Amino acid sequence: MKSKILYIVVLMFMISSCQEGFLETSPETNLTSAAFFKTESHFDLALVGVYSQLRGLVSPAHYMDEMRSDNSFFRYYSPNRGPANWVEDIIQWTDQSQTTVVNSRYYSDYQGISRANTILSRIDESALSDQAKSRISGEALFLRGFYYFDLVTHYGGVPLYLEEVLEENSAYISRSPVEEVYNQVIADMENAIPKLSVAASFPQSGRATKGAAKMVLAKAYMSKPNRDYAKAETELRDITSMNYTLLEDYADCFDPGNKNHSESVFEIQYKEGDDGQQSTFLYEMLPKTSDTGIATGVVVNNVVAGGWNVPNQELIDSYEETDLRLPLSIKVIEGTLNGGTPFNDPVTYLTIKEVGAYVPEPDKVYYPFIAKFLHGPYSRPTNTGENWPVFRYADVLLLLAECLAEQGKNGEALPFVNAVRKRAGLLDLSEATKENVLNERRHELAFENHRWTDLIRSGKAIEIMTAYGNRMKSEYDFLPENSFNVSEQRLIYPIPFREMQINPALNQNPGY
Repeated sequence: MKSKILYIVVLMFMISSCQEGFLETSPETNLTSAAFFKTESHFDLALVGVYSQLRGLVSPAHYMDEMRSDNSFFRYYSPNRGPANWVEDIIQWTDQSQTTVVNSRYYSDYQGISRANTILSRIDESALSDQAKSRISGEALFLRGFYYFDLVTHYGGVPLYLEEVLEENSAYISRSPVEEVYNQVIADMENAIPKLSVAASFPQSGRATKGAAKMVLAKAYMSKPNRDYAKAETELRDITSMNYTLLEDYADCFDPGNKNHSESVFEIQYKEGDDGQQSTFLYEMLPKTSDTGIATGVVVNNVVAGGWNVPNQELIDSYEETDLRLPLSIKVIEGTLNGGTPFNDPVTYLTIKEVGAYVPEPDKVYYPFIAKFLHGPYSRPTNTGENWPVFRYADVLLLLAECLAEQGKNGEALPFVNAVRKRAGLLDLSEATKENVLNERRHELAFENHRWTDLIRSGKAIEIMTAYGNRMKSEYDFLPENSFNVSEQRLIYPIPFREMQINPALNQNPGY
């Protein structure tokens, strides 16, 4: 009975979450677990449910990856002490064992894994053609491996569920070591790759491809405790022989009118509209205001939701003078306050200015904000069609450069870094080092939720974040003395407390 109820709930969710293109599926009514998983359309509908969980990772990653790093911070807003504290704790490194954001990411990953396991456990016994079985299982394996990669890089060793859970006893298992989780990610990608297609035409459908699986596989090789850069290099070089290209204009990479383009290796799908498929993350990034109309074309009060993921001035200053990515990534909202201070008063938007040439005006306040995902005017409040970029071809090239530099092949790495810099309007580097590749990734992929895992993978997280924390505490007196307590233990997040309560086989990460 529990199983049937679970399937019905999942089906209802999947039917309501159909995405544009390949995710548009006619609703099927009166379905039960016994009647479902019979036809190819059933399994495709189930795949929609696995893909849909990707959306649950985007917003948590703003806080856990971008704002956890030295790229962005938050606007302190004193009237919002209750709702904001549990988010600020992550960003200022005072987090304890429980935050809604950390928990929701964990559960989104496992819901995706559970749905993928149901497909994989049932597809071999189905009457589908061998071709359909291969296609569907390839996508399910990719997604399961993707979710486990997200878990292991943010929570460490986690329970490995590889079969559909049908009874209570099999639900409560202990955590697997980090190495075993990485091995499972690698196995899932290796099994998925022969079953997935190379992106042959653009725009793509939004489904998993061979290139996306090879990207996860390469990152797993470069992130696991015993790094294997030679194998990662092979996978990344394979991607460069596929059909991906760097778009001529950096801004086109994020334009919702240009989704799933030739630089896109994998992105999370959204669609503006009234069917629940919209994205809303833009409104978190805009400065707090009672009316976002100047920026979005529609009136939205984001006083509670906004003011997060604010670009740090140090990052803004670190862009090279002619870098075309700065004005496309960050702009400035200029406005006025209503008699309060920046800490307790929303801003009234007046105009949007360019960040590089901006000179503050008397009696005005200004707030840098992430602009690469702003493509208004929109027609509905808190409702955009902005896709989320997971992997771009620029990421592939820079990851390959990093991989080569880690092996001492600096000369071979140089062309890949310079290809990315050329589009940004920058002069070629004369050499490629681990340090300047990391720096290039910071600017090319800013606000795309890569900076934190880049710092960990490079071994620079504690050094860079300790120095950053000292700067931030000297600048903001609202930060507590125990903020930015950067340590090895805090490079991963806690297992949700609720899981610790219901599963006696689990143990918590040290320090939480």
